[in-house]
Amino acid sequence: MKYLVMIQGAQIDYDAMAGKASAASPAWDEKDLQAMYAFMSAVNDDLSESGELIDGQGLAAPAQIRHVTLGADGEPIVTDGPYSETKEMLAGYWVLECAGLERVTEIAARIAGCPQPAGAPVYPVEIRQILDGAGDI
Repeated sequence: MKYLVMIQGAQIDYDAMAGKASAASPAWDEKDLQAMYAFMSAVNDDLSESGELIDGQGLAAPAQIRHVTLGADGEPIVTDGPYSETKEMLAGYWVLECAGLERVTEIAARIAGCPQPAGAPVYPVEIRQILDGAGDI
């Protein structure tokens, strides 16, 4: 089965990783960043070696988001970030091919253990099965 495993983040997290502390998150230093990158590289390497990794990517900061919606007249309305009302957003993802929900849950639990500085916000790791056909809903 295919699964989408997602991690969340907010603009304050990206700012903290760039060294800018806030009331919600301490600034990350180079040691913190290297620990996170080493951890994620190990996860990706293991998933690649097991044949479970289809794709995985980190995403740009929420400040770089662009929303496109349709107005009442059917014309596109384009809004560039940052969005002050936005809290947590998708920060990264993996597309995995796993034997089942138990295995992908093991992987998500490992991802949840990613090192970060004390006091940094903690977000859940979300698992969504990727549906193969319209009858899967």
